[in-house]
Amino acid sequence: MQALITPGELPQWVPGKLLCASDDLGWKDVALRSYHYAGLDVEVPALTDFAIVAYRRGGTRMERRFEGRWTRTHCAPGDCSLLTRAQLSHWHWTEDIDVSHVYLSERLVSRVAADMLGRSAGEVRLRDLLKARDPVITSIVEAIAREADEHARGSALYVEALGTQLAVHLLRHYASVSPAEPAPRGRLSSGQVRRLDAHIAEHLHEHLTLEGLAEVAGLGVWTFSRQFRKSFGRAPHAHVVDQRVARAQRLLAQGSLALKEVASACGFADQAHLTRVLHGRLGTTPGQLRQTAGA
Repeated sequence: MQALITPGELPQWVPGKLLCASDDLGWKDVALRSYHYAGLDVEVPALTDFAIVAYRRGGTRMERRFEGRWTRTHCAPGDCSLLTRAQLSHWHWTEDIDVSHVYLSERLVSRVAADMLGRSAGEVRLRDLLKARDPVITSIVEAIAREADEHARGSALYVEALGTQLAVHLLRHYASVSPAEPAPRGRLSSGQVRRLDAHIAEHLHEHLTLEGLAEVAGLGVWTFSRQFRKSFGRAPHAHVVDQRVARAQRLLAQGSLALKEVASACGFADQAHLTRVLHGRLGTTPGQLRQTAGA
């Protein structure tokens, strides 16, 4: 059996100009790589990850052979292709195109599948789909691409949530075994809420992950995300950002720390990230907050 290749190794078989990559952003279980390709005829080795190809610019006739069968269509912006992991494929197209590849790790899909379906990701394969026009997939890929384009180093938790949402959608609509709709879940218990509040406060300056928060609550990621939203009224990543903003406001009001120290203490990537988030959430800057508190 041929060894699986990683997304980072793909250009050895599919040469193109790399436009954007999430490689150095600290993301976990989700990756994005955008390319400009000229026309190619290439054999693609089996990948370690599930792959979504979103067409961003240019249109072309696209042909793909998968498990000995050729499919042919025309792909253009708004379309996407799905490729299950660990499967060889052969691709052929003739025109220049820009695409974004989103990769979901086996670990992420397995975790979501186990939580939703009670079965491992090894029992779930994405359907061979050369062309889909799915606004849910497109919007999630675009959101992930924006985070990579903007080099948003503080976005790992948000991107992990997007990856989980994408995995759920793929399992519901494009898996070889249709998943059952999960039974309605309740809210987090008061004990779980207390543990989460304490954990977030203690580790707010660190890199918090959706999986780590779910482990604190003793739940699978998908169940945790649903119950967290019911309990807190917002997604985990939004709640964490709210807590970081609240701590920053308190520290800025005290006035004893430099702005870069405030950013570090609150879990922002740097002073610029702190400024950007405060402006987006509160419509003001760290300096203005400090001046207001001292007035």
